Amino acid sequence: MEEADSQDISQDIAQDTPADHVFIAPSIHENEILRGISYTHHAPIPSLIQGDLSTECVLGVDEAGRGPVLGPMVYGLCYLPLASHRSLLAETHHFDDSKVLKPELRSNLMEALCTPGTDLFEACGWATRVMSAQDISSDMLKPLGAYNLNAQAMDATIELIKEIFALGMNVKEIYIDTIGKEDVYQRKLERIFPTTKITVAKKADSLYPCVSAASVCAKVTRDAALEVGYQAYRSPDAQSEEPETSARAWGSGYPGDAKAIAWLKQNMDPLFGWGNECRFSWRTAKDLLETKNNGIEVSWPDLNNDPHVTRMTDFYVTAMEMEADENECELTTWTTWAVHIHIFRDAMSMIIIDPSYQTNPLEIASSQRYKTME
Repeated sequence: MEEADSQDISQDIAQDTPADHVFIAPSIHENEILRGISYTHHAPIPSLIQGDLSTECVLGVDEAGRGPVLGPMVYGLCYLPLASHRSLLAETHHFDDSKVLKPELRSNLMEALCTPGTDLFEACGWATRVMSAQDISSDMLKPLGAYNLNAQAMDATIELIKEIFALGMNVKEIYIDTIGKEDVYQRKLERIFPTTKITVAKKADSLYPCVSAASVCAKVTRDAALEVGYQAYRSPDAQSEEPETSARAWGSGYPGDAKAIAWLKQNMDPLFGWGNECRFSWRTAKDLLETKNNGIEVSWPDLNNDPHVTRMTDFYVTAMEMEADENECELTTWTTWAVHIHIFRDAMSMIIIDPSYQTNPLEIASSQRYKTME
């Protein structure tokens, strides 16, 4: 199955590992994360834009967690007034590619974006799309028409941008870190958003400050999602001075991270594998389950060709069978159907004639009909 590019896997694992005390942003929906459900979060429209929706804005999009075998992939989006783009994000707060920033610094920047009264909170709006490992894998493993990771990523990006336009934002420029070939992706986006200047580029998160900010939103949300997801495995009796964290157990979650691989090996159920934090479509997971002789092989019956398999449809009655049954007992069918029709007609007539009648009209019609038949 599809995995991330080798460039993604070879990232600096130390920089990509969450901080021990990551900021838990409002984009963390604990219930959805623990249930393996994908979801979208939108921060409030910033006051500098809310007061005048005609304000020209710049918007950036980036992702975090494309390559890991553990945890979600998160798409982040950040928008702000075009006039403040570089001065606020690059010159004042020094936003950069989240993988370059130290985990503590990117967590602090995200906290500033979420704290009322800060210049970042007043000027910047942001949103995230958390794509669960469970949903990513189930889409990629569809037996008919697999939904590959690039397509999932593009659709998430497009939907996030559409939702910002739906809020009434006057977005003039969009910058996006590329998925696949830049020119192909850019032409596709230009067809969807024809009135906006769009730039798709490699390493956009280090070139355009709004993409850098989106990268931070995505990465800190993923880091916190890993921490929340690890709750299911944290020992309730642990009394250590250093509490268990996802960073200590899962590391970055990448296939090249020794912590992630060690955890997968130690916590694999031979029948079910792992929970919804794992991307079963990744070769790493498949190899552990199928080629290392660790998993239990399950044989699924061929429903189409096995004569000994009973299918649900075997219990259905076809139209021809119903017609045959009616012909065998025509009198019973006719009298029963006729009684039902007359009862219903009489009941409806009573409702129309005397709508205030307190007695159940169906009961009256039924008793009258049966008396007549007697």
